[in-house]
Amino acid sequence: MTDTSAAAPHHSRKGLIIPFVIVAVGLVLWTGWWFFLTQQIEHRMEAKIAGLQQGGWTIEHAGISTTGWPMHARVTIKHLDVVAPSGHAIAAPEMIAQANAYNPTRWVLAAPDGLTVTRGEKGKTAIRAEGIRMSVHGLTQRWPNVALELEKPVFTALPDAEPFPVKQARLVQFYMRPHLVGSDTPTDDVDVLFRLVDGEGRPNGPVEGFTQSGMLNAQIEAVIEKASALRKGADAKGLLTAWTAAGGRFIDVKGQLQAGESKAFVSSDALSADAKGRLEGQVFVRAEKPLAAIVGLAGAQQGGALDRAAAARAAAATPQGGTGDAGQGVELAILFRGGRTYLGPFALAPAPQLF
Repeated sequence: MTDTSAAAPHHSRKGLIIPFVIVAVGLVLWTGWWFFLTQQIEHRMEAKIAGLQQGGWTIEHAGISTTGWPMHARVTIKHLDVVAPSGHAIAAPEMIAQANAYNPTRWVLAAPDGLTVTRGEKGKTAIRAEGIRMSVHGLTQRWPNVALELEKPVFTALPDAEPFPVKQARLVQFYMRPHLVGSDTPTDDVDVLFRLVDGEGRPNGPVEGFTQSGMLNAQIEAVIEKASALRKGADAKGLLTAWTAAGGRFIDVKGQLQAGESKAFVSSDALSADAKGRLEGQVFVRAEKPLAAIVGLAGAQQGGALDRAAAARAAAATPQGGTGDAGQGVELAILFRGGRTYLGPFALAPAPQLF
């Protein structure tokens, strides 16, 4: 007869414990890396802030905190206020920057409670939007890739500030990337692209007049020469004075504008800025129905009476294109010179100010 009272063989539980030990060790190592990473981020931010302050910038905030463990590094800055030596500034109740902890070379920034932008002597403009986001990646490159997006922004000039040209828009986008020669050789230049979708001008302003109370849509791209001069920062004269003094220009400019019934394709070989930041150079335009936009500009309450009278004379002297392909045959040349905008011999308005 078989003896069933013998003890059953004992199975080791090491096979069950080892995976948990591996996970625990990995978690400890990852947590150590996360704390090291966030400390490095905070130290570099403090060093960057100190460097800017030594250069004449004023940077104030109500505290920096880092969260996001285990997979993200999320930096939150409360009541951030950054003022350049030129008087231009940006302020936000809260600014959030986030990156993946395993690949901290791509950052996404957001201002969930909006921004307040100070345009130097022009005063402050509040920006509220359904989304204000910026992404930055390629930080190891000479120039990073930058994408900024404002979703349904509303622009409000604060008391004692000059009116902002645009009241609101459906979308505003700005992109920047390194300019390459050939397929992969970086230069000291950067490519930029600006898009405005369904922009609405402020009441009685130049954009409203130009669009005949309709919507302005624009897409402009260009190459910024000698972009490294932008890293010299701002001084009391403006944001781009060092770049301008170094001979910086916008080259290979091209784009498309649509204002109400008027449509135009624009191009310029080179544009620059004068010492006051006013645009200088010549822009060539192939337009469809340009008369309506010029008449609207003539009636806009911007500039002095001389501006409106000049715009009216320019409208009278401008040929009106037809429709379809024939409508795009009207060719115009707009000249920015001496702080003014000229259409032929007529000074329409002040030249756009870059800084």
